[in-house]
Amino acid sequence: MINENEIYDMTIIGGGPVGLFTAFYAGMRQSSVKIIESLPELGGQLAALYPDKYVYDVAGFPKIKASDLVDGLMQQMNQFENDVCLNEEVKEVTKEDGIFTIKTSAQTHYSKTIIITAGNGAFKPRTMNLENEDRFAGKNLHYRIENLTDFENKDVCIFGGGDSAVDWALMLENVASKVSIIHRRDRFRAHDYTVKLMQESSVDVLTPFIPTEIVGESRIDTIKLKQAKGDENMELKADDYIVNYGFISNLGPINDWGLEIENNSILANSKAETTVPGIYAVGDISTYAGKVKLMATGFGEAPIAVSNAIVYMDPTASLHTAHSTSIMSREKKKKKKEKVATY
Repeated sequence: MINENEIYDMTIIGGGPVGLFTAFYAGMRQSSVKIIESLPELGGQLAALYPDKYVYDVAGFPKIKASDLVDGLMQQMNQFENDVCLNEEVKEVTKEDGIFTIKTSAQTHYSKTIIITAGNGAFKPRTMNLENEDRFAGKNLHYRIENLTDFENKDVCIFGGGDSAVDWALMLENVASKVSIIHRRDRFRAHDYTVKLMQESSVDVLTPFIPTEIVGESRIDTIKLKQAKGDENMELKADDYIVNYGFISNLGPINDWGLEIENNSILANSKAETTVPGIYAVGDISTYAGKVKLMATGFGEAPIAVSNAIVYMDPTASLHTAHSTSIMSREKKKKKKEKVATY
C-alpha cells in the first residue's frame, strides 16, 4: 500500500534549465513537486559542461553566464517547496490505478503525473575519431571547459563550427594568448551575429580543414590537418586543444516507457501531452510539427505542460491561472503569516 504522502502531483525528470523553470511554475500552481536528475547537480548541460559560457538567447538578458542563469532559476524555483533527487537515473516507469511508479537507480518514487524535461537524454561528447585520441583526454585535449582561467596566456585551438565552438573562441580571445578555430566547412553553423564578431576578432579562422592525425606521447605535440576539399596539409601546434563537435545523445530507458519516439525525441502535442496519458514532455526532448529546439521554447512549454497536467489530475480545475504578480503576492503574505505563527 502506497502512503498518500509519498505521491507527488508532478515528478519532473531532468533538472536542467527547463526542468527548473517547470518546477517553479508547478509551485505557482500549488502542486507538490519532485525533480529527479541523473547528474550530481542541477542545471543540466549548462552547469555540467558550459558554466562559464555566455547565453545570448534568453529573453530579458542581452547575455548571461550559464552558471548565473542556473543560479537564478534555482532561486526562482526555491520560492516554493520541492524535493530534489540527484544522481538518480530513471530506469522504469509503470502506471497502476492512475499512479505512476518511477523506479530509479537508487529508489522508487510515486507521482500522479510526469513531466519529462531531460534535454537530449544521456549525452557524451563527439570526438575527432582519431587513433589514440582517448589517451590525451584530460591532458591537453578537452571536450568541455570548466574554468576559463585554465587557458590563461596559452595558445588554444578549437575544433568545431557550431554555436558552442564560436562562443568559446570569442570568450577565450581575451584570456588566451592566441585562439584558433578549425572547421571542416567554410560556413559556420552558429548564429550569424556571433560568427560576424568572431570574423572581426583576433581569432585565427582555419577553414575548410579536418584533423587527420594526433602526434605526441604523453601530451599532444601537434595535430595534422588536411584541407577538406583540396590537397593542402598543415600541422597545428598549440598548448591546448578543445573539441566542440557536440554530443551524442541517447534516450536510454525512455525508449521503453511506451512513448512514441520520433528522431530520438518524444512526440508531443500542443498541450505537451505524450502518447501516454499523464506524461508530458517539454524542452529539447520533445518534438512536434514546427518545433524549434531552443531553451526559450522549453521555457514557454513549461506552463503549458503544468497547466494541462493540473486539468488531467482534476478536470474541474482551470487551465488558466492568475497573473504571477497576484500569485507571488499571496505567497509572500502566506509565508509572512507562517513566520509570525512560529513566534
